[in-house]
Amino acid sequence: QVQLVESGGGLVQPGGSLRLSCAVSGSLFGINTMGWYRQAPGSQRELVAAISSGGSTNYADFVKGRFTISRDNARNTVYLQMNSLKPEDTAVYYCYVDRLAYDYWGQGTQVTVSS
Repeated sequence: QVQLVESGGGLVQPGGSLRLSCAVSGSLFGINTMGWYRQAPGSQRELVAAISSGGSTNYADFVKGRFTISRDNARNTVYLQMNSLKPEDTAVYYCYVDRLAYDYWGQGTQVTVSS
């Protein structure tokens, strides 16, 4: 099994920054893509960013130029640096990993952007 623990969420003012972290443990062999989704109240879960084992990245249009995803394979951790945050970025952010064609999810971390 794979366990994911997110951290770094919180309350931030518009224009501010946050860095989310997701530490992965357990059966790590075969992990390919790592990434982040988010879900706002009343909305469907949507992809924010993903990064492959080779370092290729994919971003949703609404975060391009503001968010950066990275991973540290030695520490089995994926990060999401979020800059220029907007109130519409308010959501629960979920980390996920794709391991052997199966997705594993973290418990989510709340990000609130408000003045």
